Amino acid sequence: MATATASDFSDVRIKPLTGSARDLRARLKDDDGPIIAFQLEHGGEAAASAFAEAVRLIAPMILRNLANRETTTLEKLVDALVPAVSPPERLLTQARMNAEARKAVLEGAEWVTAAKLSEIAGFTGQNSSAQPNKWKREGRIFALRHDGNDLYPAYALDPEAQYRPVKSLAPILEVFGDELDSWDIAIWFASTNGFLGGALPKDLLVSDPGRVLAAAQDEIAGVQHG
Repeated sequence: MATATASDFSDVRIKPLTGSARDLRARLKDDDGPIIAFQLEHGGEAAASAFAEAVRLIAPMILRNLANRETTTLEKLVDALVPAVSPPERLLTQARMNAEARKAVLEGAEWVTAAKLSEIAGFTGQNSSAQPNKWKREGRIFALRHDGNDLYPAYALDPEAQYRPVKSLAPILEVFGDELDSWDIAIWFASTNGFLGGALPKDLLVSDPGRVLAAAQDEIAGVQHG
């Protein structure tokens, strides 16, 4: 059986014919084109005419679907035969570095879910987890999205204030604005900082918040000026 292509359906025209086998043979005597025949076991001329009209109306839709199916199949075959393009080594290296940095961030500090934070902060009720999300929206704290959960940094919580976000964090997050995403911020807090004499910003967030804020301003100045 020959395989049809989309072009085989583009110029197809349907001409319904009804009548007895003898009549059709006489009418098709000089026509050498392909023919599809349906034989009605029951019903008269009216039923045959109605069926032929239905075929005429439905046939274009069927042919369009066949053409689309053939085109889609051809595209899939072409895609399968074209070799996959490997990502540039530069992107692979960057991806590995990002993965290692994120792993170090998660392992280098304690992170709590919204539910756990609500629990230790004393929030109860069905919507207790909404409070940490409210703090995040207000820019008082940031959270990492990991494995379907928001993770909040424990170093940014003040145990003397019932584990609310430390007040020194909000102005730092305001400095970062939209220049850094949550993972970038977490990596910055967990990385040695030359402006801070090699200390980690997260370690000085409570004890020396002014210097950490200045370091954040220095970081953003460097980002904005390339």
